[in-house]
Amino acid sequence: MAKHLLFALPALLFLGLAAMFLLGLGRDPATVPSALIDKPVPSFALGPLVDGKPGFASGDLKGQVRLVNVFASWCAPCRSEHPLLMRLTREGVVVFGIDYKDDADAARQWLASLGDPFQRIGVDRSGQAAIDWGVYGVPETFVVDRDGIIRYKQVGPITPEALTATILPLLRRLSQ
Repeated sequence: MAKHLLFALPALLFLGLAAMFLLGLGRDPATVPSALIDKPVPSFALGPLVDGKPGFASGDLKGQVRLVNVFASWCAPCRSEHPLLMRLTREGVVVFGIDYKDDADAARQWLASLGDPFQRIGVDRSGQAAIDWGVYGVPETFVVDRDGIIRYKQVGPITPEALTATILPLLRRLSQ
């Protein structure tokens, strides 16, 4: 009997692994779960990047629905999503920025050449605020409701598809 179990063990292990891989095939690899969804924004306070425009802190994310975009001037995908952030601002969406591990002069020049969609920009030179937000890399964008609760996380650049299918409908629903 023990001899039969010894021969069956590799087959059972193979079947178990095969089942795990098959379950994994049904998941979207671009979807990265966030432990902060439906939780309050982490506590932070970031100084300003641009003269005359304030930095921001966790308390500034209450009272109105906001988009928080983590970006850097050295980030190529940030450049590709930038026109969509400009569009959102023109449409009245309040967008705050976290400038992640960036050279301040380079970031200011980047915004001067591409346009500045941010109502407030906080500088995160050390990257600690981004770590607290659960950021894996830039760009990442968060939808924060009126109570300062994170309702959505976009990993990677905002695409036109993500904007129309997910972000804009969520912003409309939360703003009602």
